[in-house]
Amino acid sequence: MSSITTVVFFISAVLSLLYQTLKKRSVEANFLVESGVSILKIEGAVLEDGRGLNNWDAFSHTQGKIFNGDNADVADDHYHRYEEDIELMHTLGINAYRLSISWTRILPRGRFGDVNSNGIMFYNKLIDNLLLRGIEPFVTISHHDIPLELEDRYQSWLSPLIQALVIAENIGLLSMSQSFRPVTLYKMGIYPPGRCSAPFGNCSSGDSETEPIVATHNMIISHAKAATIYKKHYQAQQGGYIGILPHASAFLPISDDEADREAANRAMAFSIPWIFDPLLHGDYPPEMRLCLGDRLPKFSHEERNMMKDSLDYIAINHYATFYAKDYSISKFLCGSLWLREDHRKYLKERYNNIRPMFVLENGMAQADEPVEKHNELLQDIKRVNYHKSYLASLLRAMRNGADVRGYFVWSLIDNFEWTSGYKLRFGLYYVDYLTLKRTPKASAKWYKDFLTNGTHAEQAAIKTSTSKNQDVTATVLKEE
Repeated sequence: MSSITTVVFFISAVLSLLYQTLKKRSVEANFLVESGVSILKIEGAVLEDGRGLNNWDAFSHTQGKIFNGDNADVADDHYHRYEEDIELMHTLGINAYRLSISWTRILPRGRFGDVNSNGIMFYNKLIDNLLLRGIEPFVTISHHDIPLELEDRYQSWLSPLIQALVIAENIGLLSMSQSFRPVTLYKMGIYPPGRCSAPFGNCSSGDSETEPIVATHNMIISHAKAATIYKKHYQAQQGGYIGILPHASAFLPISDDEADREAANRAMAFSIPWIFDPLLHGDYPPEMRLCLGDRLPKFSHEERNMMKDSLDYIAINHYATFYAKDYSISKFLCGSLWLREDHRKYLKERYNNIRPMFVLENGMAQADEPVEKHNELLQDIKRVNYHKSYLASLLRAMRNGADVRGYFVWSLIDNFEWTSGYKLRFGLYYVDYLTLKRTPKASAKWYKDFLTNGTHAEQAAIKTSTSKNQDVTATVLKEE
């Protein structure tokens, strides 16, 4: 078996497990309420057992890029403590878990060099141990990380060559649950490759007006190619599903003024529909075409055929909703000023429940505190109330006909939080970064009760959430 065939087989096996899990759980419980993490943010061991360097390894060691000069070289040391972390999941009562796979632990140099058998062995051990505990993996194939060699040679998503690399090596390594954020990566320059232009940021290179468009276009076509190959060669045998996962924000008009309503519609078009409209409708949103004109690429007939039926479900990462006000200053968004506010469901109306929906990432951050105040971090009642409120909103959407199948709490443990380093904490478990000890927060205790003691009543509420007369908030999210 060739090295590339080995990787294809490994990725396909993981995808098969993921998709069979998804189908089984959707039928039995109709709604997933679980947890997850990004491997890059917790794994550590960046130079061990043949792992190659990725874009975040270089970026986090560049002065001034990460708060306090932090990096993920050790992070939560999940690479050596994965059995302990699986025990935390088992203690909570979790029976499904979203994890990601480090591209450079499998293919240290991207398309160049050999497959790292140690990396395959690690993820096999991780998945086997999850299964032994009755925890079914829900796999994200990539979470922002790209082999450094591919970034250096091809400028990552700016080159169409990455489309071929993704397909030839890994059957859609970046197509399943890729957390893609074009504005953060290529407009603001906040994440690697750190490209932008004034007035959006102060980067050494980049074009904030064009590069987010090019990168997103390449990513969409990559997904379509991956889905075509998977469906042609693997799906019938494996019985699986394939999807993609953009980072999504929602927008509401700041007033009832028609200009502000149009601004909200434009802002929304540059969020979720930017990715899903081409894959479900065959083209970019008309709102984007109106704003960008010829700057927005066109899809060929062949590409449209590839995109057709390339999504088996809709999944999003969602943290915030914003107000939108008409404010004609940005050519990129045709004028929208964003302010934070509560969310409102949008997917059901735009896509008419054409695919089932999942929220695969949602959580609330706490700012780190001095040692003497760490007890306040353990009593994270605001996080408990946040997740209760979000679940209530999802269940109301279900009651109103939205085909929502699952919600994943982010995250299981505190971890390296991208450019914020270790300043922000999202975890259900507190991590002491000196000793790496994990301690349950109040949210972990609530979540355990939610998944165990409250399971029957809460799942009954979920299963009957289409009832117009049921008080979902009171039934499912009662105060403890």
